[in-house]
Amino acid sequence: MKIPNVQSCLGPNIYPEVPDGGWGWAVALAFFLVEVCTYGVIKSLGVFLQDLMEEFGESNSRVSWVISICVFVFAFSAPLSTMLSNRFGYRPVVMMGGFLISLGTITSAFTSSVTEMYITTGIVAGLGYCLSFLPTITILAQYFSRRRALVTSMASSGESVAMFVFAPAFTTLKEHIGWRFCLVILGIIQASVIGCGVLLRPIVIEPEPLKKNDDETLSVKKMQAVYELENEQTRTSISSDISQGSQDSGVTSLSASNVDLRHAEGETKALMEWKDKVPDKDGEDTSLSMPSAQVSEDKGDLAELDGGPVRFTGSKLLDFSVLKDPGFICYSLFGLFATLGFFAPQLYIIELSKSRGVESTMASYMLSVMAVADIFGRLFIGVVLNKVRFRKTLVLLGCVVLMSLVLVAFTIVWEFWGLAICSGFFGFIMGTVGSTHIPMLAEEDVVGIEKMPSSVGVYVFIQSFAALAGPPLGGMLVDITDNYGAAFYSCAAGTGLSAICLALVGPAKSRACQRVSRVQENAEEVKISQNSDQSDFLEVDLAPEDSPIGQGEDQDSCVI
Repeated sequence: MKIPNVQSCLGPNIYPEVPDGGWGWAVALAFFLVEVCTYGVIKSLGVFLQDLMEEFGESNSRVSWVISICVFVFAFSAPLSTMLSNRFGYRPVVMMGGFLISLGTITSAFTSSVTEMYITTGIVAGLGYCLSFLPTITILAQYFSRRRALVTSMASSGESVAMFVFAPAFTTLKEHIGWRFCLVILGIIQASVIGCGVLLRPIVIEPEPLKKNDDETLSVKKMQAVYELENEQTRTSISSDISQGSQDSGVTSLSASNVDLRHAEGETKALMEWKDKVPDKDGEDTSLSMPSAQVSEDKGDLAELDGGPVRFTGSKLLDFSVLKDPGFICYSLFGLFATLGFFAPQLYIIELSKSRGVESTMASYMLSVMAVADIFGRLFIGVVLNKVRFRKTLVLLGCVVLMSLVLVAFTIVWEFWGLAICSGFFGFIMGTVGSTHIPMLAEEDVVGIEKMPSSVGVYVFIQSFAALAGPPLGGMLVDITDNYGAAFYSCAAGTGLSAICLALVGPAKSRACQRVSRVQENAEEVKISQNSDQSDFLEVDLAPEDSPIGQGEDQDSCVI
């Protein structure tokens, strides 16, 4: 691998191809810490659910709106995050996001009502979560290709580590210093996202220039084109002479078109100039005397044939054209319904455990069980997706179906061990789904790596509506039925619908590809039919007008 040309210590990295490592490991570390401070904190806020209800005297559903608004703003502002990243770069956007996260969490510690927390935790911190998370995962996907699934799964385990550490730690800590000072400590920890943004160096892919052998091959190809054109002109001239002698009515005479003839002679001279400039074996000039734009275009074509990587510069601020892709629409609906099952289980598992006879101190360990299993799930899916040779969306589909079954199991189990086993299974499957559903956009089964930087904002934006409705819907069902298991029914229904939508991604994508292929075939047939209507041979009269042959032709034409 060629050592990247670094303009400055923190300037852009320039690689001849996707490095699958290098500075990408520093970006992976930054993404790990961002996961700790974003999703890890959001999924650990269930520890303070009962404290907020008692402090503000609010119902379960009203307090749940704090998490719901936060997740909604997180997802709804995804297009804004995409546009800012494409306009100003990933680094300043992530650093601003880290500042907003810390500000929102710390100010939440000094609120006097749940309505104020809607603003501090919901809007301010929620916007910071989006500005920090999406740019980091997007640039991480650009640094890796073959190892993308594995590295993303490993780096996203920061969310699970945070749940494993934060849940028991803050459950114990709030008994000594209160929930408000716990939020202050969380805000200070989240300020580390600002430092993570500094590590996000832009990546530029510039294919290596063609070697001398490639230039010689290009020269040989141009020489062949010259000889073929010369032979074709010779055949045309011979056919012209024969046609003049036989007066074949099927051949069109161009003897009167001096303009076209001069144009053909000009092209011939230009091509001969190319031939004269082709170097011999010991020559130093390796380029053809043709327009520079055309040379660069041909070299670019060769680079594409050699599998030149994608450049990640000049992308659109926000690309809504992906909404025309039926495969992307089905995948977005999958994300919309799956979000219903992403946050509610972590929010209600502690209270569900308490209602099923588990002690308060032991109930908080359910989140820790989920977190440990989540880590193994992320590592497992990373290894699996790195080895599979079929559509990776099918692996994701199997995980979503299993998640639906586990969510239903939560409603029928009792006591500590039954809930712990279900929490372990849910955490494992949640790790497989949560770490892959956004990076899966980079696969050709969905939109591909070229469109991912712009489409990820649209995808997460669509998810935002389910994020807004998920936790309050679960809280409303709990208030109506007085049973925390009812919240898991809504989660199971959402993931079940998401499995159906995900199953339709493959057929929709295949049908769209077939439609494009038919359009291209029809265009080629029309082009071929137009070319077939043209004459196969052209009669070119090379005789001067003042020659006896030319005068004889003029007399014949006058007689006719």
